[in-house]
Amino acid sequence: MKPELKVKLIHHLNRSRNEKGFTLVELLVVIIIIGILAAIALPSFLNQTAKAKQTEAKQNIGITNRYQTAYRYQNQQFASSFDLLAIGTLSSSTGIAATTQYDYTLTSATDSATMIATARDVALKAYSGANSRYTNSANHSVITSVMCEAIATGTTTAVAPTIFPTAAPICPATGYVQISS
Repeated sequence: MKPELKVKLIHHLNRSRNEKGFTLVELLVVIIIIGILAAIALPSFLNQTAKAKQTEAKQNIGITNRYQTAYRYQNQQFASSFDLLAIGTLSSSTGIAATTQYDYTLTSATDSATMIATARDVALKAYSGANSRYTNSANHSVITSVMCEAIATGTTTAVAPTIFPTAAPICPATGYVQISS
C-alpha cells in the first residue's frame, strides 16, 4: 500500500475515534420517534385511568344492589341509608355518601330502591341502579335489580332507572345503557 494512503487511513481512524457523540440529525430522529410513540400511547393511558375510576361506581352500585336484595328479604323493606346496608366503602346514616370520584344518593321505599352515582369529574360517566320487588304474572314475589351506565361522559346528574309495580326496573330510554341486571 502506498504510504500516502496509509497516512490518510491512520488519520481517518484516529479522527473517528475522537469524534464520539451523536449528530443533530440523529438526535432529531430519536426525538421524533419518542414523540410519535407518546402521541399513540398517551390517549390510551388516559382512557385506562378513567375506566379505573369508573370501576368504583360500578362496584358500589353492584354491591348496593346485592345488599339491598338481602336486606329486603330479611326486613320486608329496602334500606334507607348506607349504614343499614353496612357497606365498607360507603358510610352514612342518610341516603347520601361521597367518595373522591363520585357522589352517591340512595332513595328507598318498601318495594323499590334506587341509587345514583354522579361523577365529580366531567371525564367520568354517571351510573345508576335500582332494586324492585314486584309480583309477576304467575303471582310470585320477585326481587330484581338493574345497573345503568351513561353513554357519554360529562353527564352532571345521573337519572334513576324506571320502576314498575309489575315488572323489572329498566334503564332510562335515552342516554343510558343497561350493564347488568
